[in-house]
Amino acid sequence: MSVRRKRFRIEEVFGTAPMPNEVVGTSEPMPMHREIMAELRAIRAQMGAPARNAVTDQVGAAADQQVAEAQALLATYRAQIEQCEKLKIELDLIHDAITRTKMEIAVLHGKSFEGDEMAKVNGELGAVVGGTEEATQQILAAAEAIDNASTALGKVTSPDQQKQMLEEIGDNVVAIFEACNFQDLTGQRISKVMTTMKFIENRITAMMDIWGGVDEIKAHAPARIDERSEDDKLLNGPKLDGDIGHASQDDIDAMFG
Repeated sequence: MSVRRKRFRIEEVFGTAPMPNEVVGTSEPMPMHREIMAELRAIRAQMGAPARNAVTDQVGAAADQQVAEAQALLATYRAQIEQCEKLKIELDLIHDAITRTKMEIAVLHGKSFEGDEMAKVNGELGAVVGGTEEATQQILAAAEAIDNASTALGKVTSPDQQKQMLEEIGDNVVAIFEACNFQDLTGQRISKVMTTMKFIENRITAMMDIWGGVDEIKAHAPARIDERSEDDKLLNGPKLDGDIGHASQDDIDAMFG
């Protein structure tokens, strides 16, 4: 028994039209209905997916470029930080070297240049000069007296006078021997001076080692210029064993030979 379907007002206006499912003898939807539903699903899928257009693509490209630039800038900052860390290490080493050098200079200044050691050095060297001069004068006076006595001895015929002359010569010889004792005192004083000089040398060597050693210091040494003039250039002092640049007696003899 068929059910009488109620007619709506719009159907009355436009006429009766079968619904999509009202196909005689079937309950399947019409082809147009399927196409409409497919279009609706496609529209819904497009509405659910993020919209991609030219503006969106441009904004995305700009964002990617900013990200790349930020990463490059970050890498630059990291490299700069690493360089700063290396620089800090070098500065710490320099600071440590300067601190140790100051300590060596303080020790050298306190114990040598303004301390008792340098005063002793000055005193000892002054005593060496004075003692050497005094002994030299004494030796020369005794030698002159011996020379005069020996000359007079050849002219004296009296045994008593000859005896007196011989005693005078003997006394002067003893005076020469006594004057030569200055060498022992001079050696002791020079030893004290050498001890102080050795202390100063050790401190200077320590400072040179702090800054890389002797070879590193030599690389920064200025050229040596002899500013002496005329006869001052010839005053090189007595030659030491192993010194170079001095003329030997054989060289002199070869010049006049």
